[in-house]
Amino acid sequence: MFANKNQNTNSQATKKIDRFILHYYNKQGDNGENMTSPAINNGLTLIATPIGNLRDVTFRAIDALMQADQILCEDTRVSRKLLNHYNINTKLTSYHEYNATSLRPKIIRALQQGEKIALISDAGTPNISDPGYKLVESCLANDIEVSTIPGPTAVVAALSISGLPTDNFYFGGFLPSKTTARKKTFASLRTLDTTLIFYESPARLVACLYDSLEYFAGRTAVIARELTKLHEDVRRAEISELYNFYKGITRVRGEIVFLISPPQKEASYLSHDQIKKLLKERFADETLKDAVRNLAREHDISRSLVYKLALEMKDV
Repeated sequence: MFANKNQNTNSQATKKIDRFILHYYNKQGDNGENMTSPAINNGLTLIATPIGNLRDVTFRAIDALMQADQILCEDTRVSRKLLNHYNINTKLTSYHEYNATSLRPKIIRALQQGEKIALISDAGTPNISDPGYKLVESCLANDIEVSTIPGPTAVVAALSISGLPTDNFYFGGFLPSKTTARKKTFASLRTLDTTLIFYESPARLVACLYDSLEYFAGRTAVIARELTKLHEDVRRAEISELYNFYKGITRVRGEIVFLISPPQKEASYLSHDQIKKLLKERFADETLKDAVRNLAREHDISRSLVYKLALEMKDV
């Protein structure tokens, strides 16, 4: 009883906050003449939507969805939840890989006739692992304006909390469903010196981890599941550990982002005399502590070994 009462209270409070935010936002009197104008642009507008939590949406996205003549989406049942939450009554049109070819010419004609059309995906930023790029390509070929209203995307969200290198990365989209094709993909990326990111189905996660062991054994990986949702779960471990964990789960649920760390640098094979020579050069400008730390990191050798040799040099 108490749990249900609290849930209802929280739900009502959330709706009140959302209404307050929208009320405040709509009172701002933006006349469309400055850079913060929320008005949807002419042509096609790609609008990012939440990847789980319905409140992870921008003011401008809500306004644009309200102002659009129609909204193209993957699954009207999924997108309707977002629209209903914010009392948006714009027409929804299903646009997905199975009807995109036949529907695209009709969309282009509507845009040429002056309609303002929004494109969204089931979750996140459209045109990331969905058929949107063909529509964008057609719009550009017909001199139709294409613009974006940015927001959430699972790739960047997962990478940002992964603890893996973020300075560069490779996004491979959804991995192939068949083992042979999946292994071929892994083999082609084995030596790529960057963080690897993929989407994966929960039903194939265990098989995916098993296949990845052949090519990425020893590497740290991350499984980011149900990001921003109630049961968000992020696990970081060596791939073999993740495989052993998930194979013991009867049924894995939720949207999954699979990240793999870059290959380890090959260890530098330096003799003790060579290490001492490099330390001696560093002692002119660095403290013992800094020299040990920097030398160990740059040459990927044991810090304790470097420290031991540094102390031997100091005792001489």
